Parts: sequence; C-alpha cells; structure tokens
Amino acid sequence: MRQVLSAALIAIVLCFGTDTRAQAPQGYPADYGKLIDAAKKEGKLVIYSTTDSVAANPLIKDFEALYPGIKVEYSDLNSTELYNRFIAEAAANNGTADVLWSSAMDLQVKLVADGQAAAYASPEIKALPKWAVWKDAAYGTTYEPIAFVYNKRLVPAADVPKNHTDLLKLLEAKPDFYKGKITAYDPERSGVGYLFVNEDVKNFPAAWDLFKNFGKAQAKLYTSAGAMMERVTSGEHLIAYGIFGSYALGRSKKDPNLGIVLPTDYTMVTSRVAFISKSAKNPNTGKLFLDYLLSKRGQEIVANKADLYSLRSDVDGEATLKRVTELIGDKARPVPIDATLLENLDQTKRLAFLAKWQAAKKGQ
Repeated sequence: MRQVLSAALIAIVLCFGTDTRAQAPQGYPADYGKLIDAAKKEGKLVIYSTTDSVAANPLIKDFEALYPGIKVEYSDLNSTELYNRFIAEAAANNGTADVLWSSAMDLQVKLVADGQAAAYASPEIKALPKWAVWKDAAYGTTYEPIAFVYNKRLVPAADVPKNHTDLLKLLEAKPDFYKGKITAYDPERSGVGYLFVNEDVKNFPAAWDLFKNFGKAQAKLYTSAGAMMERVTSGEHLIAYGIFGSYALGRSKKDPNLGIVLPTDYTMVTSRVAFISKSAKNPNTGKLFLDYLLSKRGQEIVANKADLYSLRSDVDGEATLKRVTELIGDKARPVPIDATLLENLDQTKRLAFLAKWQAAKKGQ
C-alpha cells in the first residue's frame, strides 16, 4: 500500500514538474518551458499599442488563459503618443513597456534602427513572409489591405471606383457632385496618412493628379479612420480613401450600407509591427506574447475574432492573407519592414513632400 501511494505521489510530482513544458507549442525548442517559467515569475506584461482595445481583447484574454498567472496591462494609444511616451521612458532609463505594437511602420522601424529593440529570433519566423521580419527584432503581425469605402445607398453603382484610375476619372468627370464628399487621412497630422501617400506615389504614376483632384473636390482630411467611416455611413461624405481593411470589415458587419473596395490595380498592404523593448522590465513575457501573436493560434484570433487580417498563409477566414490573395491575386503590394521606411522620416524629404501636398490641396 505504501509503495502504491509513493508511486502515485511520484506521478503527481512528475506531472506538475513537466506542466510548463507541456504548454510549449509543437516544434518549439526543447527548453522553451524555461522561458514560460521565467515569464510566469515576471507575472506581468505591459503593451503599448495603436490597436483598439476592442480588437485586442480577444487576443489578451486568450493569452492570459493560455498562461495563467500572467496579467496583461494594455494601453491603446495613437501612433505619435505611443512613440513619444516610449522615447521619454527610454530616456529616463527606468524601464519601458515590454512590447510595442503599432501600425506606424516607419516609426517602429526607426526605434529598432535606433537600438531600442531586443533581438529575438521567434520560433514562428519560418511561418512568416520574408518581408515581415527585420533584424530578428521588428515583426509584422497582420496583413491589412488598404481599401476605399463608400456609402452604398448614395454612391451610384456606376460611380463605384474599382481602382485608383477610376477614382481619378470620377473626380475629373463629376467634380460638383463629389465636392466636399471625399475624405482621406491627413498626411500632415497623421503618421499613417503620411506613409500611405508616400506609398501611393511609389505605386501609382498619376498619384499627384489624384491628390490635386482631392484638392479641387475639397476633400475633408482626418486623423481617424473611425471618424471617416462614421461620416461616410451618415452620408456627410460618400467615399473614403485609404482605410485599413480591418477597420472597414469590422464596421461593415455592423452597417451593411458601408461598401468596401480593394483596388484592382494595386492594393497597398500594411502590417502592425511589434517588437520587444531592449529596456523591458518583463522581457520573457514579451517574448512569450510575441510568439503567441505570431503563432497559428494567435493568428486565427487575429483573423476571426479581431478582424485584423492574419499574415500567415495557413490561416483560413475572411480577414486573412489567403482571402486577400483570392480577391486580388498578385495586385497586393505589401509595405516591407526594412530600412527603406526610414526614408519617409528624412526631414528634408518630408518638408519637400508636404510642400507639394499643400499645393495639391489647392488643386495646383
């Protein structure tokens, strides 16, 4: 009897002793359980992000359920606020957020280039597109097409632009009808907007003609995609240019009058870039969360609960790389996560670009 009890106790001890190892996903390093143990000892994860809390909540809840004992502190900030807060914390040398997760791709790359990120080769790298990983530090986490959205009730079917040239021709043909009815990001006040118009110039030879026609149509410029879509669905504006497909998809599920177009000439694709801070107070929970976010489990939630568009080719659903490929084939133009993004931040180039933009706003 005593031997039976001893055997049972040994089995229980062994079970608990290998508990964290059992949580390591298949194909991960054999010692990954040590990272899980270290993360649980930290017990906390601080994330600064531009992703809306509503969209991020399914990921946070699942991560906390997968790793009990780790509590996530999540701050939803705009891209400029996130960047400035992090820089201030890093300068104070008293620790920073553990993970930065932002749609401002160029600002994220700048922080990595400036040495603010910890290098970490995630076990998930092999499942990601090559353009989505830079220096084993900056990781793309989403595959978000940039769309046109329009009011289905008020925009005539024949007017719905299928590509950038269609939109240009529409504004040239019907300037009075669409005066004050076009909306877009403001590149002078929005980092994301500035990135978008720079990418448009690279991909669309007539980009400046389009921007001049925005000016002639007295396009209304905003810093929030939510504000733009709200005014399109209300009818105040009719067409919004340059909207994250993730936001558009989520809004269209609530309002069927919001139409979405993935341009057929090219569709820009952006990604929310994540990295672990070099000065993180909880570096192990940062690594654990990054791996989770890039894993198939995390990416399935990205696609099917957060509507943020998964960038893994093995994830199914409407908001996925696979579905975007089905819709537009080789017309997707992902913005690569690399040093070329730093060119946008060169002050001389920026000032010259914005001077040209200001002239375009006047239709010149």
